[in-house]
Amino acid sequence: MARKRSRARGWALQVLYAWEVRGERDRLPDLLSEFISTRRIGAEAQEYLETLITTLDMYLEPVDEAVAGSLLNWRMERLSIIDRNILRLSAAEMLHLAIPPRVVIQEALQLAEKYGSNESPRFINGVLDALMRRAELDTSRSGGGS
Repeated sequence: MARKRSRARGWALQVLYAWEVRGERDRLPDLLSEFISTRRIGAEAQEYLETLITTLDMYLEPVDEAVAGSLLNWRMERLSIIDRNILRLSAAEMLHLAIPPRVVIQEALQLAEKYGSNESPRFINGVLDALMRRAELDTSRSGGGS
């Protein structure tokens, strides 16, 4: 299943890339349907791909806010399309799909090495580490006192 999820993340990155290149005018679920109809994607990978895109469609604004809050001296719009969307996918998994942060970071680094620039893996690692620490801090604050 882990390999299928890795493939699904790669497909999801391609969907998000196409979405941004098209000017974000299509709804993510519509673009996903078009994408699935033109590619051969295994059932398990497709299921997780649909989960990822649906989650991002539902939570894009809070995901972007979480990523932006973890950027140091950067703005979302200044990031490369690939880096921005790897961060979006990773934040969605970490914050809304309960995937362990270390797994999310490892998967993001693989995507960054495959699709990003030479600087992408280090940059992605730093941002996701900051995001993970902020999420852990928020969890400890909200869970601690009633």
